[in-house]
Amino acid sequence: MSALRRTPLYETHRRLGARLVPFAGYEMPIQYSSILEEHAAVRERAGLFDVSHMGQIHLSGPEAPAAADALVTCDVLGLGIGRARYGLMLNDAGGCIDDVIVTRLSGDELFLCVNASNVEKDHAWIANHVPAGVRVDDRSDSTALLALQGPASPRILERLVDAGAPLPKRFRVARLALLGRETLVSATGYTGAPGFEIFCAAVDAEKLFTALLEAGAPDGLQPAGLGARDTLRLEAAMPLYGHELDETTTPFEAGLERYVKDLARTFGGSAALRAKVGQPLARRLVGFELTERGIARADHEIVHAGEVVGRVTSAGPSPTLGKSIGLGYVPPAFAGAGQPLAIRIRNKDIPARVVELPFLR
Repeated sequence: MSALRRTPLYETHRRLGARLVPFAGYEMPIQYSSILEEHAAVRERAGLFDVSHMGQIHLSGPEAPAAADALVTCDVLGLGIGRARYGLMLNDAGGCIDDVIVTRLSGDELFLCVNASNVEKDHAWIANHVPAGVRVDDRSDSTALLALQGPASPRILERLVDAGAPLPKRFRVARLALLGRETLVSATGYTGAPGFEIFCAAVDAEKLFTALLEAGAPDGLQPAGLGARDTLRLEAAMPLYGHELDETTTPFEAGLERYVKDLARTFGGSAALRAKVGQPLARRLVGFELTERGIARADHEIVHAGEVVGRVTSAGPSPTLGKSIGLGYVPPAFAGAGQPLAIRIRNKDIPARVVELPFLR
């Protein structure tokens, strides 16, 4: 077994007393105080995450925008400079290689923020599917990524930027100097809360993380781990690769068709998706809530009238809503809001019902 990797903030996490666990090949903080406290901090005030395990794959050259446009389901050619967009990178069968955020840095440079477990796979796929004139550069090891999330995030970040420097709006990016360090600040996140993701040089990560915690102390900013990140993204019904998405799952099944921009375009997997238009789906991702006491978890069976009809992909207690919620795949006949189902927990079928997504609005 290969040794776990560490982000540039590993020693900071130890100093703050984080509980560290293996995740996507890294030793990452799952929590500092408690998942419930950190979850509440993000929903009510602000939380600061180290997500430096995520990957950043840059494409540059005159043909880079067109090459990226042919790689992902979203419209890259129409993406303005200083803007970001969510999309999916598909294989030839229309299955999800990864879900990514594409950021346009200039007329001929952009990058894809990819999932940590997929960096090597994605890098190889991209390098094999772009023209020779496009430079593909994996900058994951030299880049750190901090996620400042929660309603207090703007005023916390404003304390560290030059007076009058505007913060980016939703899904826009800005180059900002923080403590004299050059950063790229993106108004994106993975929690369903307002906030920012801050890309910086790996060598600057510890100083920026510490400075953000100090600047946010008056607002109750807390360091937050992957445990709260997971409960937050579940409430927002944001997919997690390896759970809701994989190479056998199409955007149509995952309910992500709104991120497929114009099937008349030619991009990876577009022909396979066009062939599926008008065809019945074998399964559909749904959200559910338990209507009786119990806690659903990933891989539990979804049951209807005593028969197994699907499987849970992500689930757990919702700290904000005070109920057990989850995501899972079922046949379309069982996917309508209000549909009664059950989750098989320890050989007992606990009643549940399908609900509209996201869970938290």
